[in-house]
Amino acid sequence: MTKALIIIDTQDSFYETDYWQDKDFDAFKNNLTCLINHFTATEQPIVKVLHSREDAIGSPFNPSSGLVKPMDFLPQQFSKVFYKSVHNAFTDTGLENWLRRNQIDTLVITGIRTEQCCETTTRVAFDLGFKVEFVTDATLTFDMICPTTDIQYSSSDIQAKTNLVLANRFASIRKHSDY
Repeated sequence: MTKALIIIDTQDSFYETDYWQDKDFDAFKNNLTCLINHFTATEQPIVKVLHSREDAIGSPFNPSSGLVKPMDFLPQQFSKVFYKSVHNAFTDTGLENWLRRNQIDTLVITGIRTEQCCETTTRVAFDLGFKVEFVTDATLTFDMICPTTDIQYSSSDIQAKTNLVLANRFASIRKHSDY
């Protein structure tokens, strides 16, 4: 089994969104840093995926914003960097081909927006035949209000829901300390 750490959308763009929240960031950063250190020490690939939308004029996800770059706590070098313009990290990025060329069969998913880009990438990866380990405590999301019920969901509520729908279907749920 050959693994790769996939770091999704952990980029400066998020600092400039109206939904950014600092409350879980330090724990996320520490947990992801531990994973990076493990993958570096064991010489396993680390893949960075950045969300970039050239059609989103004025957005912090537009490359012209200067914010489509890894957050400062991440390493300067990655095994490979991919740019995506949709929620999953596979559509039109070349990620699948790169993984297969490098005989990687297991993806360790981390990054920002647990329920959005991380979960979507997990589902697509599973459908493509990869084994997936979803490291929830190395993903980050934000409190949200449901637009149809006005119920507020905490980031931990959202992560618990993601674990519920992914576990034993699309991924094994892990913690950073499992590595």
